[in-house]
Amino acid sequence: MPNDNIRPPTINLTKEDYNNIKQVISPKPKVIKNLIFAFLVGGFICSLGQMIINFYMIYLDLPKMKAQTAGTATLIFIGALLTGLGVYDEIVKIGGAGGIVPVTGFANSMVSPALEFKREGNVFGVGGKLFTIAGPILLYGIFSSIVVGIIYLISS
Repeated sequence: MPNDNIRPPTINLTKEDYNNIKQVISPKPKVIKNLIFAFLVGGFICSLGQMIINFYMIYLDLPKMKAQTAGTATLIFIGALLTGLGVYDEIVKIGGAGGIVPVTGFANSMVSPALEFKREGNVFGVGGKLFTIAGPILLYGIFSSIVVGIIYLISS
């Protein structure tokens, strides 16, 4: 039977000493660096989207609205493809919110849970988990569009 009288050593620190040690060992936030990378990655994705829209308008002679719709669909496809290949996660590690906020981030939020649970089958795996992350986004997006539509209808 071990000796129950043995206690670990205690360290007596003042609150000031504790705060000093905590400040020294705490990781320093890299706010400016993260802000710059988010701006660059998000800006690149949006610029790519605009280039795709311009391509559809100039070379495929699509009207502006159809080119915008096709450009958005193309960005969603690219985001889903890069998520499936494991590349989009690396982009988000670098760009943070700059990779999550554009429509490609929404595509990533739809594809990731589906890929993670595909071995559980189409119904309970992919179908059941597809809206795990995107469900709240869709719910509140649709709800807010209805509210805005009602306000617009009343005010006009």
